Amino acid sequence: MSKKITIVLVDDHAVVRAGVKRLLEQEPLFEVIGEAESGEKAYQLFGELNPDVMVMDLSMPGMGGLEAIRRILMRYEKARILVLSMHEDLSFANQALKLGAKGYLIKNTLGDDLVKSIQAISKGEVFLSDEIAKKIAMQSIDGDQDTIDTLSAREFEIFRLLAEGLEVEAIATTLNISSKTVSNYQTMIKQKLNINTPVELIRYAIKAGVIKN
Repeated sequence: MSKKITIVLVDDHAVVRAGVKRLLEQEPLFEVIGEAESGEKAYQLFGELNPDVMVMDLSMPGMGGLEAIRRILMRYEKARILVLSMHEDLSFANQALKLGAKGYLIKNTLGDDLVKSIQAISKGEVFLSDEIAKKIAMQSIDGDQDTIDTLSAREFEIFRLLAEGLEVEAIATTLNISSKTVSNYQTMIKQKLNINTPVELIRYAIKAGVIKN
């Protein structure tokens, strides 16, 4: 019998984790060996369990999925992470892939894709939802890079937290960096996106699909 593919699920909603786990456990090839409800816990569990594939949501309280991916891959460069997100906007997919995630699936297109993606990623291949793959293809054909894609992963995460209304000090605590560092990033973000006020920042974030209106 072939060795099972071990999986850790990361999502702050227990109902979502239960649903995904049920789908996965219908496959005799898969074994869910751990669950986490936050980026912090995901980082800790990866070190403890060393799964073949980690299935990661992006929008979670505290350290989000992007920051968790960044930290996990900095420490465990062979980690294979599949993003399972409700975000259909290319900005999130581009950031996750830039950080080294091996796949990006939209939550509403599960089913066969979930099984296929985990099998592909466990072999070191990359797997994208059709919707995301099309958008990436269109972007490269048009040659249009959205300004938001010029942000580094760390800048993008700070931009997202600012847009959600967090103060500089709270962001510093969440990301475990100094307030001064956050302020420096904030200045860089405003320059890159050509925004000057908190209201403009929120408008930009809504338009880019980073936060919901």
